[in-house]
Parts: sequence; C-alpha cells; structure tokens
Amino acid sequence: MSNNGISTSNAAVAALPKHLLQFAVDQRYDEYTPVDHAVWRFIMRQNTFFLKEYAHKVYFQGLLDTGISFERIPRIEEMNDILSRIGWGAVAVDGFIPPAAFMEFQAYKVLVIACDMRQIHHIEYTPAPDIVHEAAGHAPIIVDQEYSNYLQRFGEVGAKAMQSRKDFELYEAIRHLSILKELPNSDPTEVAEATREVEERQKNLGEPSEMALLSRLHWWTVEYGLIGTLDQPKIYGAGLLSSIGESVSCLEPEVKKLCYSVDAANTAFDITTKQPQLFVCQDFQHLRDVLEEFASRMAFTVGGLEGINKAIDSTKTATCQYSSGLQVSGTFTEVLLGGDEQPVYLRTAGPTALAYADQQLEGHGPTSHAEGFGAPIGRWRNADAAPENLSDDQLRTLGIQEGRTATIDFESGVLVTGRVEKIMRRDGKLVLITFSGCSAKLGDRVLFAPEWGVYDMAVGERVSSVFHGAAHKDAFEQVAVVLKERTIKVPSDAKRRKLENLYQQVRGIRERKVGYERLGEIWETQQAEHGDDWLLSMEIFEILDDVAEQNALKQKIMTFLNQKKLMDKDKSTLVEWGFRLVTYHKTGVQIVAH
Repeated sequence: MSNNGISTSNAAVAALPKHLLQFAVDQRYDEYTPVDHAVWRFIMRQNTFFLKEYAHKVYFQGLLDTGISFERIPRIEEMNDILSRIGWGAVAVDGFIPPAAFMEFQAYKVLVIACDMRQIHHIEYTPAPDIVHEAAGHAPIIVDQEYSNYLQRFGEVGAKAMQSRKDFELYEAIRHLSILKELPNSDPTEVAEATREVEERQKNLGEPSEMALLSRLHWWTVEYGLIGTLDQPKIYGAGLLSSIGESVSCLEPEVKKLCYSVDAANTAFDITTKQPQLFVCQDFQHLRDVLEEFASRMAFTVGGLEGINKAIDSTKTATCQYSSGLQVSGTFTEVLLGGDEQPVYLRTAGPTALAYADQQLEGHGPTSHAEGFGAPIGRWRNADAAPENLSDDQLRTLGIQEGRTATIDFESGVLVTGRVEKIMRRDGKLVLITFSGCSAKLGDRVLFAPEWGVYDMAVGERVSSVFHGAAHKDAFEQVAVVLKERTIKVPSDAKRRKLENLYQQVRGIRERKVGYERLGEIWETQQAEHGDDWLLSMEIFEILDDVAEQNALKQKIMTFLNQKKLMDKDKSTLVEWGFRLVTYHKTGVQIVAH
C-alpha cells in the first residue's frame, strides 16, 4: 500500500515522524517518458560496464541484491520492497531538501529519492539530485552492514548539528541553481546570476556552522568517497557511482587523492562541477572513526557555553538539555555568565517547550510557555550533590517541599524564592520545580517576578547537550520551510512527443524481439525530424548488432554516429561508450577507458 508515494508497508518509512513526511511527494511515475527510460538504461548499463573494475566490490553485490532494473526507472514502491530486506526504506522528494531533514531521514534509515530524471544533455553528470543518483548510487552500497551503520549514524549526528541562517540561504541558492541548470533552454543570464548568487553566499558564509562542516564530510564520503589505497582507490560515493563521466575521470592523476581525515571538513565543495580533489578512506570503519572524532567536538556532545552560544547564533529553534535530562526547546536569545564565565541562566523568546527523552512533558508545550522561558543552571549552596541527584529527604532538609515556601540559593548568586507547587522527577532525577508567587534574581537584576505567573524552574548542574531543532519535533509542531519552487518536469510539445513515440517503438521491438523490419523506417523518421538525437540511433544500432540483421542499415547508423563524434566533443565520448558496450556484449572483452 502507498499514500501519496509514501509506503505504509515498509517498516522504516512507517516509523517516520510527521514533520518529515511533509517532504514526501508523489513520484509521478507516469510522467517519465520513453526517452527518460532510455537515458536510465544507457547510464545503468554504462555504469556496470565501467565500474566492474573501478567500484568497491560491495557495489556490484548490492546491484544484484537490490535487483534494480537496468531496463527502466524503478518505482518507489519497488525500491521500498528492495530496501526493506536490509531494514531501509525510501520516499520520493522534490529535488534538494534542507540538510537537517535529509540527515534525519538517514537517521531513520530512509533514503530520500529525488525522482526527477536527468535530461539527455546531462547524461554524464547532473547538478541536481535525480533518481539515478539516489536509486543507482546510494541504494546498492548500503547492503554492506558496516556502511549502512555509518550512514545511519551520520544521519543521527547530522540531525543534531547546529546551523546558521546563512546555511539555509546558501541551500536555497544551490537548489535554485540546480533547477535552472537541469532545465533545457534555460536563460544563460539567469543561470549566470544564480551562479553568482551561490558563489556570493559561499564566500560570505562566515565561520562555517557544524552543519556546513558535516555537509562537507558527507560530500567527501557518502557522495564522492574513494576507498582503499591512494594509488589504486575504488569508488563507493554515490555521486561518482551515478556519474558515468566523473566515475571514469575521477581516477585520473589530475584529480588529487588525499588521505581522509577529520580535516576534510575544512575543504569546501562545488556541487555544480567536477571535483579537483577526492579523499580516500582505508575502509568503512575508518569513516565511522572520523565521524565520531568530529561528533566529539559538536555542541550536542559538549554542551556548555560553546553550545549555548551556537544555539543563540542560529536564531532558530534549538534544544538545550540539562544534565538532569530536562530538554528546553525554543529560540535562545541570552545566556548570563557567572564570575567564572560559566553559564548560570538561559533565556528563550517566543514559544518554548519542555521535554524529557525527546517526549514533551504534559502541560509544558509551546502554548504553555508562549512568551519565552528563563531557567537557572548550576549547583545550589548547602547541597552536597548536583541538584538533579538530590533525594526527597535531602530536599526536605533544604526546606523544599510541595505546599511550602522555599528559597534556593545557587552557587552562581541566582536566588529563587516562592511557594513550591510541584516537584517533578523522571527516572529518579529531579528535573523541574514549579513555583507560585515566585521571584528570581541575580544581584539587582530581576529574572522573574511574582506577577508574571507560575515559574517552572529547570533543574540541572550544567547544560550537557545542545542540538538543532526541538526535542519532540512533532509535538512542537516544528514545520520546516518547504520551498515553493518545485523542480521542473520538461514540458512536452508535439515534436517531443513524436520523438518519445519513436523511443517507445524501439523499446517494444527490443523487448518483444519482433518487428526488426520497422527499424529502418523509425531511423529515417528520426533522421528527418530529430537530427540532433543520438541515443535512439545507438539503441537501433545495438539491436541490429545483437540480431545480426540489416547490415547496410547498421553501417548507415554507424556512419551517422561517427559524424556525431566528430562534430560534438561531448557526444563523442557518449557515442564511443555506446560502441564499446556493444563490442563488449558481443565479444565479452572489456575495453578499459583511459
């Protein structure tokens, strides 16, 4: 079963939270044209031909295990059946989605599949994510358990990465440029302007955020990674596996090969062109080691003042988690420091929610704290332990009991006085004390006044973790910005439809193995009406060579294709690859490209 392209039978997809499902779209499978399927077939057959020697052995095992068709574009439902065998799933999305959402899908073991199909003029490489990249690049390699674990862990880490407003602006610019570049007959002036915009935003990114740095590590491994030795690496990155141009050129000496380490995060990338250098890991465990090294420095691991400042700088919803486990989610605006320059009080503005173990606490949603939230951090005077570890008896000794007025004197100098209405624990830890008639001060500064209402005081010796987004996103109703600009399906005019019909006829002849006598008429029509097309000629040439018929027609087509090679440098490479594939299938001898 599926609903709007969303599988309900795949366990990984069924477990997705609502805030991620908003990105899922219908695949619009019936809109793929016979030309789209022909482009898919050409790329898949070329990839397996070239990559036998160059790809990590897992890739070919993965192609066999996933059973992805070489003959036609797969349906998302089929991808889900395939991926469910290895505990993964897939959803269709529209082009690039925001990095945090992309990462979170990965954490849930769901591949996001951009369902557009690259156009024939981008057959070697497309700047936009497409179904070749996702289905033929990512899916086969994740059959390896060690790599699959790395990918999921990367998603978990990436989903928590702090990001900046400038990150999102850069993402918007890259998405816009990729859409324009994939559009046939796009206005060169508009493309140039969009390119300038991307370059400008890349230059003015400032200090890269955690997400920006992690995106680089993702790019240099999951997308463009090499594995093995520096002098004879193999390909495992999906961007390379799905690019028949770059999968060959990336191994040339002109492309620098560097040892992969956490320092790769300092190397930016350009999504719209081929890469001048690539990083080589020793094995998939090496990837995990580098990721954990990077994660050990992130705000969700270290918390503290550094993490809180990242939350404030982001100007977006973030979560500060206390050492008690209490999670405060909102837009952080201020942190007060004590004499030792350590954080002693936090502030948010606007809707704020409290959670524990990523589940919102009852009565503490964003509407309950709609005007913001303030909370002290730190130990209390006259207490021998961190406040979250104090027992009920220890609280009573300090004069803290429900129904009684109490004063809590923090070591930082924060002073809280009021009537204790409720003491909340989770898993034995003290997480929240609710006061009425409460005042909170730091020296002369009023942090909370009795007339402001109920005061919910967070409890915790320190802020142990800070991460992007709300702790309980669905309850927080954190709806991400879904961009209005949709990727573009190529408009089909009468001439284009006639060409598509010719492709459909050739496909029918190849699959049914009858009607070979009609190939000459089809080719003459293509020559007369669609002289710039080369792929249909290659498909007819391949059939004629396979069945050893109509040699005169085959020679005519070969002459036409060889003329294409001479007239157009880009088509020259593609035609040459097509001929090599025909030779290989006839003789079984692989001609290695150099």
